[in-house]
Amino acid sequence: MSLTAYRYCPKCRTELATRTLGGLDRKACPSESCDFIYWGNPTPVVAGIVERAGRVVLVQSHGWPQDWYGLVTGFLEAEERPEEAIVREVKEEIGIDARIAEYLGAYPFAQINQIILAFHLLGEDGPIRLCEEELVAHREVAIEKLQPWSRGTGPALKDWLASRGLHPPVIERTQPID
Repeated sequence: MSLTAYRYCPKCRTELATRTLGGLDRKACPSESCDFIYWGNPTPVVAGIVERAGRVVLVQSHGWPQDWYGLVTGFLEAEERPEEAIVREVKEEIGIDARIAEYLGAYPFAQINQIILAFHLLGEDGPIRLCEEELVAHREVAIEKLQPWSRGTGPALKDWLASRGLHPPVIERTQPID
């Protein structure tokens, strides 16, 4: 949620004011009897580079342009570890079992206030079964033909490819997605 998302205090309903706290402008309740501060912490998201037989599974979400594909992603459930979340998301979204090969890192996605925890997974053989509530299509792309994108999960894919000695050009998209 952005800084402008809150207009009134969710605790006492007083109109919020901007204050500098921790070196950044924050929305805070000006009421002396209330201590609400909107810190704007990012939402944690998991992402998986799912590799199968030298190819990576890319997915297309509802509402994305026809030529946009991304990594399997999802939100953590309460008390769920990121490693459990990405394995669960792969199973739910593309219908295959996978195991984590490596943790790739944390990537900020400031445009939608997320922190992406990226993993490389090895997916089992078998047919892909898309979760039709979330996804409309998938592709399996040879690793050497992958091109990362500039936002969202793209930087994780770029770093993963670079760790394999591959440095393809980054695709620029006109809207932040993933």
